[in-house]
Amino acid sequence: MTPSHQPLVAFTGLEKRAAAGLAAIFSTRMLGLFMVLPVFALYAHDLEGATPLLVGLAIGAYGLTQALFQIPLGLLSDRIGRKPVIYGGLVLFAIGSVVAALADGIELVILGRVLQGSGAIAAATIALTADLTRDAVRTRAMAAIGISVALSFAAALVVGPPLARWLGISGIFWLTAFLAIVGMLVLAYLVPDPERSSVHREAQPVMDQFAGVLGNPTLLRLDLGIFLLHLTMVSMFVVLPLSIESAGLAPVDHWLLYLPVVLLAIVIMVPFIIMAERGGKVKAVLLGAVTAMCASMVGFYLFNQSIWVVGFLLLVMFTVFNLMEAILPSLVSKAARAGARGTAMGVFSSSQFIGAFLGGLLGGLAHQSFGADAVYLVGAATSLVWIGLAATMAMPANLTAHVLSLGDRPDGEGLGLEARLLAIPGVEDAVVALDEGVAYLKVDSGRLDWATLQTFSARA
Repeated sequence: MTPSHQPLVAFTGLEKRAAAGLAAIFSTRMLGLFMVLPVFALYAHDLEGATPLLVGLAIGAYGLTQALFQIPLGLLSDRIGRKPVIYGGLVLFAIGSVVAALADGIELVILGRVLQGSGAIAAATIALTADLTRDAVRTRAMAAIGISVALSFAAALVVGPPLARWLGISGIFWLTAFLAIVGMLVLAYLVPDPERSSVHREAQPVMDQFAGVLGNPTLLRLDLGIFLLHLTMVSMFVVLPLSIESAGLAPVDHWLLYLPVVLLAIVIMVPFIIMAERGGKVKAVLLGAVTAMCASMVGFYLFNQSIWVVGFLLLVMFTVFNLMEAILPSLVSKAARAGARGTAMGVFSSSQFIGAFLGGLLGGLAHQSFGADAVYLVGAATSLVWIGLAATMAMPANLTAHVLSLGDRPDGEGLGLEARLLAIPGVEDAVVALDEGVAYLKVDSGRLDWATLQTFSARA
C-alpha cells in the first residue's frame, strides 16, 4: 500500500478551528490588498500629485516590503512565538490601511501600501498552522489556506468596483483596516494557542537550507516563473481598468465582466491541471500557458477597443494565472529536497512579491513614458523571457513528499537511520529530523515498499 492509499485521517476539532481561523486571517488580509487592483487606476486621478508612474508604484508597493519582511518575520516567530508576530503584522497592515485612507496625495497612499506590505505574516501563519496540526492532516490544512487566498483574489476583482463606487478608494482602505481588526479577533478567539512551537522544515524556512535552495537551477527557474507571472499580472492592472472603461463599460459595472470571467477561468483550468498532474504533460501545459499569456498581452495591445475581445483576453489571462498558481507550487514541492520545502516556498513566495512590486513600477513607467497600451507590451516581453526559461527547464521527478513519524529516538541515530531509509525501494531522498520526531522523505509511489517503510514508523 502506497502513501497515496493511506486512509484519510480526520481533522480534530482543534485542527478544524486552526485551519478555518488561519485561512480566514490570510484571506481577509489578501482581500484587503487586492480590492484596489481593479479600481485604483480609475480613481487615482483624484489624488494630489498622481502620475501614471506613481499610480503604478502605489499598486505594487506592498510587494517590496512583503518580500523583504516575510522570511525574517517567519524566523522571528521561531524566537518570540507565532501569535505576537501575526498580531504585529496585522497592526502594521491596519496602520498602513488608515494612512492610505486618510491620504489626499499619492505619496501617502504609497506609504500606506508600503506599511501594508511590511505586515508580512505569511510565513508566521504557515508556521502556526504547522504547530497546530498533525503531519497527517497538515498538507490539507495548508491547501485550505491556499484555496482561501485564491478565492479572495477572485472576490476582490468582483467586489472592488461596486465598493469603489459606493465608498470611494478611501472607503476601501477603511474597510481593509476593519478586516485587519477582524483578523486580530479571529486570532484571539478562534485560533488555538499551540502547546509548543517548533521548526517544521516542510512548512517554514530554515536558515541552513537557503544555500541549497538558491543553488538549485530548477527551483531558480520556478522562482523566476512566479516572479514574471506576478510582474505581468500587476503591470496589467495598472491600465486594464482604463481599457475596460474605454471599451464601453462604466467603472461601477466592471464586476459584470470580472465575475463570469473569474468563474469560467476556474472551470477551464481544471482539465489542464489534470493533464499536467495525471497525464504527465507538465512541460507542455506550462509552455502552452505561457505562450497563451504572451498572445493575450499582444491581443490587449492590438484589440482593446472591444469589450467582447477584452473579456475573451481576460479569460485567457485569468485561466493562465490560476493554472500557474496551481502548477508552479506543485513543481517547487517536487524539485525541493526532502525537508526543504518550507525554505523553497519561502524563496518562491518572496519572488512572487518582488514581481508584484516591479510590475507596478514598470507598468507605471511604461504608461507614463509610452502610453497605456505600451504596458501590455511589458507583459508580452516578460512572457517571452518566461517561454525561454520554461523551454530549457528540466522537469523535476514525479516524487511524492511523505512525512514519517519516528517518535522519540536517540540523538545519534539520525545518519544511520537516513541510510536505512534510503535503502528501502522507492525512497529517493530522506532527511531525519530527530528534534521534530519525523523523517522527511521523497518517494516514488509506484515502486515504494510501503510495508518496510512502516516498520520505521512510531505508529506501526
